[in-house]
Amino acid sequence: MAKLAPSILSADFSKLGADIALIEEGGADVIHMDIMDGTFVPNISFGVPVVKAMVGKTGLPFDIHLMIEHPDDILEQFMTPQTEYIVVHQEACKHLHRTIQHIKSLGCKAGVALNPATPLIMLEDILEDVDLVLIMSVNPGFGGQKYIPVATEKIKALDAVRKARGLKFEIEVDGGVNLKNCAELKAAGVDLFVAGSAVFGAEDVPARCREFKEILK
Repeated sequence: MAKLAPSILSADFSKLGADIALIEEGGADVIHMDIMDGTFVPNISFGVPVVKAMVGKTGLPFDIHLMIEHPDDILEQFMTPQTEYIVVHQEACKHLHRTIQHIKSLGCKAGVALNPATPLIMLEDILEDVDLVLIMSVNPGFGGQKYIPVATEKIKALDAVRKARGLKFEIEVDGGVNLKNCAELKAAGVDLFVAGSAVFGAEDVPARCREFKEILK
């Protein structure tokens, strides 16, 4: 079954623990954490202290999305007992195979993200090594952006490659995901859905999570 990964970038950081409890109550599967360095992307979000502060405060696993330059220098710091995925950007890695193997050596699943303007062919030689491919459906760096429609075709093409080559990696989508487009994205091949403002912007966050989960069954 497809999984819901609310992005805490859209949560209220003055009550982050309470907001995470709400998505857990609503049946979310994973917590998506957007780490921004102000260099690879225009914004700075949060870093290691916030990630580590969440350990033990929830039963949900962590999906660490590193929108940073030189991710190899800091990978170990994001490894916690609840870290399930660490995802790096193809555009930020000079030696992507080495970075993916580095992540796997830490004992968690390794993912690679692709910006909207980066073609799928850039991942052709890494797909057998990764556990997850994250298709960005907005340009990274800001929450609340509108979905870029070309991402759907990219997802369909990636799913076709996955099936043709008999590969098992998960497909994740991040950016502009909402109740209106998530069924189409599931049909296109998405396994893991990142939703920020569509979840935390709701008046009733647990109920919104349950709405997503009903569609993603």
